[in-house]
Amino acid sequence: MMTESIVSKVWAFCNTLRDDGVSYGDYLEQLTYLIFLKMADEYAKPPYNRDVGIPAKYTWVTLKAKRGAELEGHYIELLRELGKRKDVLGQIFTKSQNKIQDPAKLYRLIDMIDEVQWVMMGADVKGDIYEGLLERNAEDTKSGAGQYFTPRALIRAMVECMRPEPGKTIADPACGTGGFFLACYDFLTNSGNYQLDKAQKAALKHKTFYGNEIVANTRRLCLMNMFLHNIGEIDGDVLISPNDSLVAPSSQSYDFVLTNPPFGKKSSMTFTNEEGEEETDDLTYNRQDFWATTSNKQLNFVQHIRTMLKTTGRAAVVVPDNVLFEGGAGETVRQNLLKTTELHTILRLPTGIFYAQGVKANVIFFDNHEASKTPWTRDVWYYDYRTNIHHTLKQKPLRFEHLAEFIECYNPKNRYQRKATWDAEKNPEGRWRKFTYDELTVRDKTSLDIFWLKDKGLTDLDNLPEPDSLAEDIIENLESGLASFRAVLKGLRTVG
Repeated sequence: MMTESIVSKVWAFCNTLRDDGVSYGDYLEQLTYLIFLKMADEYAKPPYNRDVGIPAKYTWVTLKAKRGAELEGHYIELLRELGKRKDVLGQIFTKSQNKIQDPAKLYRLIDMIDEVQWVMMGADVKGDIYEGLLERNAEDTKSGAGQYFTPRALIRAMVECMRPEPGKTIADPACGTGGFFLACYDFLTNSGNYQLDKAQKAALKHKTFYGNEIVANTRRLCLMNMFLHNIGEIDGDVLISPNDSLVAPSSQSYDFVLTNPPFGKKSSMTFTNEEGEEETDDLTYNRQDFWATTSNKQLNFVQHIRTMLKTTGRAAVVVPDNVLFEGGAGETVRQNLLKTTELHTILRLPTGIFYAQGVKANVIFFDNHEASKTPWTRDVWYYDYRTNIHHTLKQKPLRFEHLAEFIECYNPKNRYQRKATWDAEKNPEGRWRKFTYDELTVRDKTSLDIFWLKDKGLTDLDNLPEPDSLAEDIIENLESGLASFRAVLKGLRTVG
């Protein structure tokens, strides 16, 4: 059965369950439990004959043997008991619940999954199936799942620039559903850049990828996504930690960090006061290895990522605009980043490419180095892919080819031989331009939020977006404004 037909069949059943109130996310969660159990059953048979630790009373065979209320009760018990374990099984089934209330439809789903031999299926095929389901889930903006799903075209472009190498470690402190890991894995195995030997393949599978994801359901999806792409073992070590990566320094340092930390300006925690009312308080991390103490979540991630890197480590990080211009702690972080690392590239991204509405973001690329009395940053190269660029999720989604010129300008194979495309007289429309360390440090608050192209806006009738794109832009801006208003309202209620 071809990938597209399997995805269509699996997703068509989701539409049936939506009539019963089962959301996309709930459906994908149930699929994860059941596919994991089915794969464990396949591994228990020849030629594998492996015991992955599932008790005999909770195997796939026991699910298939039951019907009706007996099946429902057994499934609920299975989820509860497996979620108590401390191994990979426990990570997959932690806080698991049955969201399919109709036992007949639960059995139909079990029967559908039973038709596919998941272990024998190629990693590319079953991985593409699961990625397809994750993307469809992210498109359901009401669920908020899109905040954990970075556009795959952007991820691929970042990986092409970073060019990860065999035998090196790769980390993501906010890994979501594992998109960066999968893109790096594909670059190392399918791009034709490397011919891996047996030892390198083993290291790639077991000792390359490390991540953190504090949301239990998202971590579950990430683990499953990695297993299906042949990363890690179904009964091996847990590669994704449930711990908040910002709380303490990383236990080890890494060669590459690629990440899109969660959007949102501040970290906060909710608690109940003496009167029994809920209050929200800004959350700060008092880390001695941080340059500044702040509740700004993105600034904390930038600081943490720098501490994660080996002295030869490299990072590519998606950050919102405020990281580039905010004063106070933001200025301190930028000054130290320019001095202690080699911040060499900033990609300005357009709106309309993220599932979270109205996001204005950038990708910063920096290399770590040993301590030095002189600043490591010499020049910062900018590529403005925002000004006069129009993307929407449905009518004009971001494609990998849209970032081809940026990758060419970045010159991944030797970034020290870059060439500028912007010239004040000959090519004022060039999107690729560099600024020296001295030019940046004299700017107000050491702001790195720089743009030079003229925004044609709606005054240039020859460059107006299509009506459908305009409509999507308007809807996106309205939804973004509404989300901001709700956040303010929630804050006022908390204070009141």
